Amino acid sequence: MRLFCNILCIFDVQKFSSKESFFKPLIATNSLVLSFKEKIDTMKSPFPGMDPWLEGYIWPDVHQELASAIRALLAPQITPKYVARIAIATIMDYEPESEIGITYPDVELMQRNQMLEEPTATYGNTTLTEPTVLMPYKLPITLRLPIVEVRDTANNKLVTAIEILSPVNKRNPNLTDYRTKIDELHRNGVHVLEIDLLRRGIRPFTSKKHTSHYQALLLRAKTNKAAIWSVNVQDKLPVLPVPLLAPDPDVVLDLGMAIDMIFERSLYHLSIDYTKEPAPPAFSESDWTWIQEVVQTV
Repeated sequence: MRLFCNILCIFDVQKFSSKESFFKPLIATNSLVLSFKEKIDTMKSPFPGMDPWLEGYIWPDVHQELASAIRALLAPQITPKYVARIAIATIMDYEPESEIGITYPDVELMQRNQMLEEPTATYGNTTLTEPTVLMPYKLPITLRLPIVEVRDTANNKLVTAIEILSPVNKRNPNLTDYRTKIDELHRNGVHVLEIDLLRRGIRPFTSKKHTSHYQALLLRAKTNKAAIWSVNVQDKLPVLPVPLLAPDPDVVLDLGMAIDMIFERSLYHLSIDYTKEPAPPAFSESDWTWIQEVVQTV
């Protein structure tokens, strides 16, 4: 089984011999992980790429862990000229109803409904005018979403933003705000790599000719074309380019390796019940037949 050792396997250690201090923590961590695996039964996802059951209530944790794994995979490739940092975007979800019972536990709905009723006020002999209508006021849910940022170490300049889409990014009003944000990044000369591992919602940017369950998109700075990788549940996740400042060459992000890493180290198999259906939307009949064959091997 692959875990943090994957980080070391994809690089030529000789190339980094002058950075021994950088690798010591990774090697030490790898030893701890191997010791941990001797005591804990880990399991890989049975799917060749994205596991649809990760799209459900554990998605917030998947989102956080995936950002950390992406940073870990990029760091050895971009040092010392660049660093990968995780920034946190705070977003208010004003339309959370569609996620209740999926990524938002039912307790969120209970907390929002446990509001004190307005007491009946008396103002002496004054008669108050009755309101025309009483409307429910939706309390927003505050989300903190991680974004992986590649910055140059000389000026701390943002070079590449790696956006992992959340359900809130894929429906209005936040969908419009997200598109505006990406446009601003592009105008400011920032590369944008967008990763969408959720089937529900509206994709901010996509090709109508190539629909798929999942998608990755790269919008390079100073260009007017976006590269799109369309991926279905039967497919392996792509190995993606991560651009840097010219003339530095792209580095690589193995998205499948990142998912494998977090699935094992986070023990997601203990939170997944493959006898139940994954989060909506429903798959086509042919896709569902294939999925059932896959999970029967678990």
